[in-house]
Amino acid sequence: MNFLLRGENSVYYEAGYSSDNVIFLQLGNEKFFITDARYTEEAKESVKNGIEVIESSNLNRTLRELLRKWRVRAITYDPVEWSYNDFISISEKVNTYFQKKEYFSKERRIVKNREEIEKLSRAVNLGRDSIHKFQRELVSGKSEKRMHFELQMELRNFGDLELSFDPIVAVGLNASKPHSLPTETTLKDGDLLLIDAGVKYKGYCSDRTETISFNGRFSDEVQKIYDTVQKAHDLAIERARSGMRASQIDKIARDVIEKAGYGDRFIHSTGHGVGLDIHEFPNINSRNNLIIEDGMVFTVEPGIYIPNFIGVRIEDMVVMESGKAKVL
Repeated sequence: MNFLLRGENSVYYEAGYSSDNVIFLQLGNEKFFITDARYTEEAKESVKNGIEVIESSNLNRTLRELLRKWRVRAITYDPVEWSYNDFISISEKVNTYFQKKEYFSKERRIVKNREEIEKLSRAVNLGRDSIHKFQRELVSGKSEKRMHFELQMELRNFGDLELSFDPIVAVGLNASKPHSLPTETTLKDGDLLLIDAGVKYKGYCSDRTETISFNGRFSDEVQKIYDTVQKAHDLAIERARSGMRASQIDKIARDVIEKAGYGDRFIHSTGHGVGLDIHEFPNINSRNNLIIEDGMVFTVEPGIYIPNFIGVRIEDMVVMESGKAKVL
């Protein structure tokens, strides 16, 4: 199969190494890693066996030269990975048909192998431990901005790990915004606190959300909302099966929340795939009829958000194994 890649994580998946300036080209069994002089030495030391590293001061021109040299008649590419100008540059003056396939790499990566699942599991454990350590060290009076900074430091483990994404730390009313930005709002005893964070381990991401009551208990109304979200989360995991459509898993969680009277306040998908990117396939939503298979890894994260009142989300990552969902 002939294909080319530009996305950093797409290239990493194929080559075992990547950079912020690279083109990966596969022509049948021949594989080329085209990059500039800043990365050549490390690339030669790091890429998988059988991949030729080519140093270039003009990656697009080098790609065109290879396409002409190998007389490539057709090649698959993902338009999401290429700017308009770059695509014009690589496709001019070559007798090659460029076959467009959106999310080509993400589709290749949708089913994880055992090694990938082990890395994802390790990322999950590291992220969970960091979040819990952060919670144990919380004291009242800290602002969201301060807690956001301290959580990042805890997750990074003083430089050992990278973040999967910019974490979310939301107090009280701010938790009603699913991707709330940190403010000067301070934490007080009895406040609801929503934490959404993750780390990378050997390139693979984790994603976890916890909603807690800080040094207190939820009110009866908030407890009802929390219990509803917990039930939707647990039931979706318990009933998920390989062979189901992704939309069926979404429906399991959504039905619980709708039955409790909060259906219009569950305003996002039930989950998304996780891997080298924090958002991969499969998407667990009401529109996706993709068949779920063993080896797929995704989040289950139902939530209820009531503006100017409260937001609750509970999230775990699962892997489909022996036909069922296993929490990582």
